[in-house]
Amino acid sequence: MLKGARILVTRPEHQVDDLCRMLEAAGGQAVRFPVLAVTAVGDGKIAETLATLDKFQWLVFISANAVNFAARANGGKINPRPASVAAIGQATAEALRQAGISVDLLPNPPYNTEALLAMEPMQELSGQRFLIIRGEGGRDELADSLRQRGARVDYLEVYRRVMPAADCSQVHALLAANQLDIVTVTSGEALQNLLAMIDSRYHPRLQSLPLVVISDRIKQLAAEMGFNRIAVAKQASDAAILDVVTMMTGEMGWQN
Repeated sequence: MLKGARILVTRPEHQVDDLCRMLEAAGGQAVRFPVLAVTAVGDGKIAETLATLDKFQWLVFISANAVNFAARANGGKINPRPASVAAIGQATAEALRQAGISVDLLPNPPYNTEALLAMEPMQELSGQRFLIIRGEGGRDELADSLRQRGARVDYLEVYRRVMPAADCSQVHALLAANQLDIVTVTSGEALQNLLAMIDSRYHPRLQSLPLVVISDRIKQLAAEMGFNRIAVAKQASDAAILDVVTMMTGEMGWQN
């Protein structure tokens, strides 16, 4: 399907394998270039908070990283009950299930904050207390909306995203030789890091490439940053990203 197209994959190192395997199985060449690293927040209060979850009516896990780093900070286990558990997306729900935690609420596609807020249990929240488990510096839209509906909301930040040290020479060489074909990016921060890590001499070529993102918000940011061929995956999943890469390759009339 992908006929040898080279696709730049910018997911963090620990999340890059599945998408690369799928792209390669479809006939593409995956170029691994993690632009985010995810590290634990060294805060003893995390375990303390996780030991007192009975004061919350809802726990909302923003990502699979939120699940995994919370569990790691608490000796590998999380006991959420009697609180109900909401997961923003399918990968988060799967991470919860693997941790032995039942998921009470999973939004409909496209599995984002807006979809969660549209669900019936999230409408009238007077007197309910929420704990949002996430990484440092996440968006506040969810908490703001929950508070407007009467909820009390706390955060538990269990990981942070940093720009990794990286050897950029391979990507620079591919850009210089016009041998990269599509770029995939899964967060606004990753997009910003990508441009920061790549030498500015190669920005025009990078910005001219088809770019696959996972939300309209990232699409808007990419357009503001100079990208002009941007497609949005229906979901944040690797399968949805592959679908868009396949579509873009077909539209390009790819000839290897």
